[in-house]
Amino acid sequence: MTLLDTVLFLPLVGFFLLLLVPRNNPQASRMTALLVSVFVFAASLGLIAPYWFAAPTGWQFEHNAPWISYPPIRYHVAIDGLSLWLVLLSTLLTPIAVLVSWKHIDHRVKEFFAFLILLEFGLIGVFVSLDLFLFYVFWEVSLVPMYFLVGVWGHERRIYAAVKFFLYTMAGSVLMLAAIIYLYNKSGTFDYSAILSQLQTGRLAFDARTQLLLFLAFFGAFAIKVPLFPLHTWLPDAHVEAPTAGSLMLASVMLKMGTYGLVRYCLPLFPESAHDSAPWIAALAIIGIIYGALVALVQPNMKKLVAYSSVSHLGFVVLGIFSFTQQGLDGAVYQMLNHGISTGALFMLVGYMYERRHSLEIAAYGGVATPAPNLAVVFLITTLASIGLPMLNNFVGEYLVLQGTAQANFTWVVFAALGVILSACYMLWLYQRAFYGKASESLSHHMSDLTPREWAAIIPLLVLMVWMGTFTQTFLPPISSQNAQILQQSQPAARVALNAR
Repeated sequence: MTLLDTVLFLPLVGFFLLLLVPRNNPQASRMTALLVSVFVFAASLGLIAPYWFAAPTGWQFEHNAPWISYPPIRYHVAIDGLSLWLVLLSTLLTPIAVLVSWKHIDHRVKEFFAFLILLEFGLIGVFVSLDLFLFYVFWEVSLVPMYFLVGVWGHERRIYAAVKFFLYTMAGSVLMLAAIIYLYNKSGTFDYSAILSQLQTGRLAFDARTQLLLFLAFFGAFAIKVPLFPLHTWLPDAHVEAPTAGSLMLASVMLKMGTYGLVRYCLPLFPESAHDSAPWIAALAIIGIIYGALVALVQPNMKKLVAYSSVSHLGFVVLGIFSFTQQGLDGAVYQMLNHGISTGALFMLVGYMYERRHSLEIAAYGGVATPAPNLAVVFLITTLASIGLPMLNNFVGEYLVLQGTAQANFTWVVFAALGVILSACYMLWLYQRAFYGKASESLSHHMSDLTPREWAAIIPLLVLMVWMGTFTQTFLPPISSQNAQILQQSQPAARVALNAR
């Protein structure tokens, strides 16, 4: 039993504890969820210990034990420099999601917080699994609570959005499952490390057509989850209809399951196909960057605007991954974390405004800075972080992605850089319309400033926006050392043979 096992299973214990709380005592459900999530976050901080003074490569807190005898499925979990910060992002944002939902969720309170804690269990499991079947189990586990969070506690079109989200994700998952079963039949194991070892030693090899089909099966599942253009259409609906906590967890952590899968599985397992597919994937990423930004520019709905900004920002992540450069991959992984912080904060702040005004339409606002000056300042800092202002977090990730991509193909950078300019346009225009001007009497009556509970939820994210933008080396060394290993594993066999000569 390692610390990682504790961090993984504490949310599951919390889920069952919440089921035991009486339904007629919603305050007890809130307190239980908050205490469990804070305790999980506190425990997860111990995972940083091996990386505090060094950046070790390889697995840390590894636990490999048999689970099912036939087929041989193992409980194999560990973290490395790639998954470390994603696990901490999940454990940090769960208590924040609980705080955000404290007053807004007033029906089926016990069930809501139980699903939120179960979602945390599934998300952590995805990032630490090293058995392909176990990974698939956690991938599906995380889908179920999000389906209910959107479908039960969402807005008017919540059923439509939840079903669309579920069907899109399941379609990709089925393809991935078929590829996992094929890999098992060829290798005799579901263990990721064992399959990787067989591929590198030549004991397991695929012809070009088979490798491409396997790559596309995994890539399809991950591209839907990112979401990569043109598979993004479920995302705006899910975000608009989801409750604030649902949008927060979906944007900040759940979308990273897709980009994490691309780095962890698509690149090392299918290097030739990944390199061969890089040009058209980069083209889709660039289309997503520009298209997402242009559509965000014309959105009358605040949540839809932020949702389309996610399509644009995550296009940078995919572009960095398929640049196959150290800076590009470092920037992509760092941008996963940046997006989780800044876009999660945007959804929180939009949720705060919705709770007061009960409208997501930008036209319903205007002059918010007058009755709520603190909310206006916090929203401005988050806006500047989102558009990549130097000294704030997004700047570092976007700069590294563009620098790395320039080494691979400078033409890609020319087009991708348009997304940076457009992001400033739609975010600053949103801020101008919502916060400047003269506030109407009805708006002034409803728009109170931030409460202590809301401050408690947003301050950690504000601190991280500045910290990640200025003290980047706190986070980057583990990421860089692990990415160097992944890039080495991702070299096509022909290039490896050429280098060996």
